[in-house]
Amino acid sequence: LVSAFTKKPKTTEVTAGNTAVFEAETEKSGIKVKWQRAGTEITESEKYVIKTEGNKHSLTINNVGKEDDVTYAVIAGSSKVKFELKVKEPEKSEAVTPAEAAPAPAASESPAPPAESSQNTEVLSAETHPEEPPDPIGLFVARPQDGEVTVGGNITFTAKVAGESLLKKPSVKWFKGKWMDLGSKVGKHLQLHDSYDRNTKVYTFEMEIIEANMTFAGGYRCEVSTKDKFDSSNFSLTVNEAPVSGDLDIRAAFRRTSLAGGGRRMTSAFLSTEGHDDGAEFNFSSLLKKSTQTLIPFCRGEGKSESQSDVDVWDILRKAPPTEYEKIAFQYGITDLRGMLKRLKRIKKEEKKSTAFLKKLDPAYQVDKGQKIKLMVEVANPDADVKWLKNGQEIQVSGRYIFEAIGNKRILTINHCSLADDAAYECVVGDEKSFTELFVKEPPILITHPLEDQMVMVGERVEFECEVSEEGATVKWEKDGIELTREETFKYRFKKDGKKQYLIINESTKEDSGHYTVKTNGGISVAELIVQEKKLEVYQSIADLTVKARDQAVFKCEVSDENVKGIWLKNGKEVIPDERIKISHIGRIHKLTIEDVTPEDEADYSFIPQGFAYNLSAKLQFLGKLLKLYLKLIFSIFTTEPPKIHLDCLGQSPDTIVVVAGNKLRLDVPVSGDPTPTVIWQKVNKRNDLLRNSDDSMTPSENSSDLSTDNKLLFESEGRVRVEMHEDHCVFIIEGAEKEDEGVYRVILKNPVGEDKADITVKVI
Repeated sequence: LVSAFTKKPKTTEVTAGNTAVFEAETEKSGIKVKWQRAGTEITESEKYVIKTEGNKHSLTINNVGKEDDVTYAVIAGSSKVKFELKVKEPEKSEAVTPAEAAPAPAASESPAPPAESSQNTEVLSAETHPEEPPDPIGLFVARPQDGEVTVGGNITFTAKVAGESLLKKPSVKWFKGKWMDLGSKVGKHLQLHDSYDRNTKVYTFEMEIIEANMTFAGGYRCEVSTKDKFDSSNFSLTVNEAPVSGDLDIRAAFRRTSLAGGGRRMTSAFLSTEGHDDGAEFNFSSLLKKSTQTLIPFCRGEGKSESQSDVDVWDILRKAPPTEYEKIAFQYGITDLRGMLKRLKRIKKEEKKSTAFLKKLDPAYQVDKGQKIKLMVEVANPDADVKWLKNGQEIQVSGRYIFEAIGNKRILTINHCSLADDAAYECVVGDEKSFTELFVKEPPILITHPLEDQMVMVGERVEFECEVSEEGATVKWEKDGIELTREETFKYRFKKDGKKQYLIINESTKEDSGHYTVKTNGGISVAELIVQEKKLEVYQSIADLTVKARDQAVFKCEVSDENVKGIWLKNGKEVIPDERIKISHIGRIHKLTIEDVTPEDEADYSFIPQGFAYNLSAKLQFLGKLLKLYLKLIFSIFTTEPPKIHLDCLGQSPDTIVVVAGNKLRLDVPVSGDPTPTVIWQKVNKRNDLLRNSDDSMTPSENSSDLSTDNKLLFESEGRVRVEMHEDHCVFIIEGAEKEDEGVYRVILKNPVGEDKADITVKVI
């Protein structure tokens, strides 16, 4: 896609309080350019200064504050360039304002104390020191703060605006994401309130969320505007699931046991890097029993683990059909689920009593990726040599594999475990063997860079991008809560590039609008896609042409979208290109070229862009034919008669027609003339149609037959006041006469031989 910009604005870092200037240049001058702030069009004010000089465009932001640290965009036609303003604090640290220093009030029973507390603190400070508002840059006295609420709870966000210098109440809007105006969403779960304190002269605006659910989480924005000022504040809402009992880590997929004085103790499944924990053992009877579930704050890519009730994953797997294995593995953070089940099934539940081993390996061990683990046996003969095998192959000593012999104990230490270490291990003493399985668990995949909202036109390419904490991680994509599968590749394309994950829609449609979610076993990120109907601007329309025989005729037009195709019509029929007629489309320019023009090429030509209700039309006139018409006109002067109006009332005084208000007036005026004359009706302003002599007498102007600029032409063929044209007469009609219809009406006839006119006075009573 060719950009309309030859110079694009760049991301800039500015110290708070200074001025930021962004500059852009377009291909040509005269192109309309829009500037946006966080998805909303910027209007010129004292804070925002917009200039255009030829093809140079600039946006100046005065007195930059932290609230200006958002994404901006400049738009010309279908080209859109995004850039950022990064605001840094002044090097010299400023004193803490009373609003920042004031302690937060004690937590109440409200489900959202963080947001309430911060708001109350700022309000108290503003009331105590009204002459020193906390926000000297913008319009806000107190800005809405980030909040957190549990599912089913209520939360209120408050914004306060100083009204002392305002002539009328400011306009405030609340948004979710970039475009969703919450003013139209007021109802059971959302209420908007406002009030005015006459003592402090402060406006208070509140957004109350009632019985929150997970879909309410995300970024919000409050915008306030007056006649000449604008300000906005961003904040976010985090919605957590209701807490339940349990205190183990989310991914404690297995329980381990170790002996301590003959007793048993239960520990977390996550293995420590400490040596005394590395050798801990599994209780196979409770293998695969989860002690927690995932609690994920539904907030733009952040994942967090908290406790939930026990879930027996082994029982879930036994009852589930094989088609559900992948879903269960993703939900509970298990990698290579099928291989693990297959290997566990082979482990013997009862083993014969051993003479070579005092203590054998446990049936299974688990370790986190990147950690170390120790596999230990006790042999009957302290001098016995042992061999360690991995998947049947003997392990050699290296930096990662360390063998130890301490008395009767034989220990294998595996450092920096990777997925390659997820295997079957054996310890061999003579003819006897001890078997175990090692499961290497990957850490939860976190979303480090969330999805971003997007707005595109129909047919444009959409690319959602996020970044996760591990390369090649498994993620799930959903649209409006429904999973997008590989079988739908004709519509969606999934792509991985290192830690980056992509969802691509090649040609978007209106049906693609919605909320898209990417999920990992440690995080969720949601973004909104808005697909708008295409808007096409015509930069240059086609023009009428007059050409001579054998000359070249070129119709040319330019539209805003270079991908738009179209068809050319001649008198309503599609033009088929041949050796003499050429059709071209280069970028935004469409051309129809006709070589060696002939009289047959004279016609009405049109260009119609596909998919748009546009019809760009022009006429091609052949010069030879025009000459014939001119000669015919000269000849007709000597064989025709001048135009004539035939009215019975003409010459009578006065020429007045009286009509009762509300009735219909129909005036038929017979006309004659050869060639057929052109008929013009107009309502005459008599004051401009008369000249005053020196003796104050009124006489008609000499050129009163000319159409005065103050006279109103009447040419509508439909409507209350209309004119109907026929071959030998014309009809003037007023439906439901009104007082304002009263006045002098003039009918003028013209043809090449001469002209005639008549004035008729209409009086409404």
